[in-house]
Amino acid sequence: MRRERGWRTWNANYRLGVLNGWLVFIGDGFLSATVVLTGFAAKLGATNAVIGLLPAIQQGGWMLPQILVASRLRGQAYKLPTYRSAATIRTLTYVTMVALSATLWSHPALLLTLFILAMLVNALASGVSGLPFLEVTAKVVPSAQRAAFFGTRNLVGGILAFLAGLIVREVLASPLPFPYNYTLIFALATIAYTIGYALFGRVTEPPDEPLPVSSLHEELLTIPQTIRADAHFRAFLRVRLLLAFAGVAEPFFAVYALRKLHFPASTLGVFLMAVTAAAPLSNLVWTRAAQRYGSRRIIRYSAAFAAFAPLLALLLGGAGAVPYALVFVLSSVAAQGFNLGHTNHLLNLAPPGARSRYIGTLNTVVGVALFAPVLGGLLADHAGYEAVFAASSALYAVAWFACMRLRRDA
Repeated sequence: MRRERGWRTWNANYRLGVLNGWLVFIGDGFLSATVVLTGFAAKLGATNAVIGLLPAIQQGGWMLPQILVASRLRGQAYKLPTYRSAATIRTLTYVTMVALSATLWSHPALLLTLFILAMLVNALASGVSGLPFLEVTAKVVPSAQRAAFFGTRNLVGGILAFLAGLIVREVLASPLPFPYNYTLIFALATIAYTIGYALFGRVTEPPDEPLPVSSLHEELLTIPQTIRADAHFRAFLRVRLLLAFAGVAEPFFAVYALRKLHFPASTLGVFLMAVTAAAPLSNLVWTRAAQRYGSRRIIRYSAAFAAFAPLLALLLGGAGAVPYALVFVLSSVAAQGFNLGHTNHLLNLAPPGARSRYIGTLNTVVGVALFAPVLGGLLADHAGYEAVFAASSALYAVAWFACMRLRRDA
């Protein structure tokens, strides 16, 4: 009898995790930090340093709280209550962003300030929810199925995010005036995120054996100990830091197109479609490659794609919006590879009893480095976008070489 595959063979937890990923991808499509949010900030007259702060908050803020969360989670048999509480805060901040954009448009400086504060609270809450999400996923999805699990989330989620990009393009090209066009986009993202968080909150989580809870001071002291104790972890941390600094150019691809190349605002929808169209196709390849070659090779290949994106931005600037969209294609391909490779490599690297500590240590250290785009903004103000793109490409090349020291998957 032929073995059934697909949706009917997935258990309830697997399905909820996949559905959560698909809806979060839709939300990310509407609320892309490097396309939509940077375009919104540029429209409000933000400086390059502030624009660089937006993706830094979204990514770095997600990582910074995790060493504290790790110390608390170890004493909890169930991690989902922490996830649900943080998800509720995130939903409220999205609603706040919608309200701010609709009511404070006549005070752009105040709107931008409060919007960034809402983003910061959202990112910190994301950091609180991110660790229990990984812990629960590691418990309910066997290691042999994780590459397929994340690949399925990313594949279909990427297709749905592409459809969100189509909607963004239509909204930005419509007669709906600023800022209400962005308000609508933010509202659609809020709906997708809220449903996605609620679905993952319904996962049936098996209990852990609670471990002793340490103080924040004690937890911070474990960071150098954890790094010193594991050479493979040190190598991975080195690569992640290089990649974090290499990402200085990513927030400025869209801003460069708007401010330097003078593309119309509606091209942001084209760029977002390029990002989201590349995602599901690249995920097909990345998932198969991860299952065959392991996460080490995926991270290295992704660094190569990422290194070419800023170079293309310099070469294709005068060729028009459609050719320039190739920059976002390469960036998206690299991002999908990093998402899959980083998660799998860390979960495979961390011992089960120390998983929270490994995740918290890595994310806390790398979270600080993810504020590098702010430096990129300052560099752009003083030396131009070209200098930022050149520095980014060089750092990705260094990270590519550093990947050779990563441990191969068992």
